[in-house]
Amino acid sequence: MGVVLRFVLMMLVVSGTSYAQDKVRDENTETLSAVVRVKSRILPNARSAESLGTAREGNGVLIRENLVLTIGYLVIEAEGIEVVSGDGRVVPATLAGYDHASGFGVLRLVTPIEGKPLPLGDSNQLAERDPVMVATYGGREGLSLAYVVSRRPFSGSWEYMLDSAIYTYPPVTNWSGAALIGPKGDLLGIGSLIVADAMSPGTQSPGNLFVPVDLLKPILDELLDKGRAGPARPWLGMSTEELRGRLFVSRVSPDGPAAKAGLQRGDILVGVGNEDVSSLADFYKKIWARGSAGVEVPLRVLQGTQVREIGVRSIDRVEYFRARPVL
Repeated sequence: MGVVLRFVLMMLVVSGTSYAQDKVRDENTETLSAVVRVKSRILPNARSAESLGTAREGNGVLIRENLVLTIGYLVIEAEGIEVVSGDGRVVPATLAGYDHASGFGVLRLVTPIEGKPLPLGDSNQLAERDPVMVATYGGREGLSLAYVVSRRPFSGSWEYMLDSAIYTYPPVTNWSGAALIGPKGDLLGIGSLIVADAMSPGTQSPGNLFVPVDLLKPILDELLDKGRAGPARPWLGMSTEELRGRLFVSRVSPDGPAAKAGLQRGDILVGVGNEDVSSLADFYKKIWARGSAGVEVPLRVLQGTQVREIGVRSIDRVEYFRARPVL
């Protein structure tokens, strides 16, 4: 079956067309068998408990016989993780690797489950107006049609940035860890957020943000071998909001580097060293360009009516989060 025809038929399956059901029921079922539910129980004293809670649930995708790809915030600081397969079987899992740069989390299943792994596709080829499928746990009921409405950078307030995020419309409500599937039945992205401006900044266009799987390919083996990938970026431990060309500190992580250095909620970031900053992307690039985790980052900060120079000794973000106790 040709790629285009197969995808058209898959879209018809979503709309309930009986002809399409007859043609691609088996292929569709096979594809959806890779989509699982991810449930995690978080450490009571977890640093992320206040913002993300201690009981988290979302989706994941089987990418190898015993590996599930999901969005990492579902499982960071977890003391217990379970994966529920399409046939309802519950299997324990461990966190095999977490990549703070992309946001991906890779889970290793204790025992295999039923389901055919999805191949990793070429997310770089996705362009605006391309049709895609969004699959969440629940079989056909969790399947919906969407369109790519934008490919552009994304800067998150929590010291996170993607060079070419995938924005889709219409939005799905169960987005965390959802599978973005292309015409070939391959995995192109993992769901991360619901956003208000999917089409372009400043527009009223609700949709979802997906992390491209192309970010996973070069780091997967290292993630599985070391639990992480690449050199650790300097992390300051603060959330920053961009408003009218100014960067406002909206939160400092308790006991984090920024808090220890004296930064406070409401401060306005003016620059890094002698260089001015006016956007989150610019701010992050200037921080990360100074070296690996541990480097001191000189900030110029407006506190009240005075501009202060504050040196923040960065750390590896991994060091801040709680690790599961070794029994």
